[in-house]
Amino acid sequence: FPHPAPAVPAAASAPRDAAMPLLALVFAVTWFTSTAMAAHLPALLQGVGATPAAAVAAAALVGPAQVAARLLEFGFLRRFDPIVSARLAAIAHPLGALAVLAFGAPAAMVFTVLHGAGNGILTIAKGTLPLAIFGPAGYGYRQGVLMVPARFAQAAAPFVFALLMERYGASALLLSIAVSLAGFAALLALRPAPRALAG
Repeated sequence: FPHPAPAVPAAASAPRDAAMPLLALVFAVTWFTSTAMAAHLPALLQGVGATPAAAVAAAALVGPAQVAARLLEFGFLRRFDPIVSARLAAIAHPLGALAVLAFGAPAAMVFTVLHGAGNGILTIAKGTLPLAIFGPAGYGYRQGVLMVPARFAQAAAPFVFALLMERYGASALLLSIAVSLAGFAALLALRPAPRALAG
């Protein structure tokens, strides 16, 4: 008797073709922005007029904001679909960055809190979004595929952002705003798996 064909992961045999690249874009944007800010945030805040001490104090709020946002995600936001909380998180960095570009040093803490909160929720979304969009079948395979562009973006972020800051100063934030808005648009286009909608 002929041997049965080997099982192919669901992500390889029947992917939701539009969702995979959209979600890969979301993760790449998230890791690019997060790593760029981690490497350059104090210098960036000094570029908008904050003193060194104020820049360090504001940058120190990123960690607490991440923790607070994750607690919010596990509490209040848990009643919503993960895509909804991811959309809210994705728009946080652009709003904060626009505020600090418009108002300078007085908005430094607003920026770092919004950035930290959005980043905190998006790191959770790395695990929850593929499950919400595709369901559990082929979960590990999809995670591996989806994180490849994110790792390249993460590796490039400190160098790319340093070049932009050297040339344009704090206006380098326009790049992180643009890519974050692209990620937000991708999240708007994504939908949960039918099973998640039915449940």
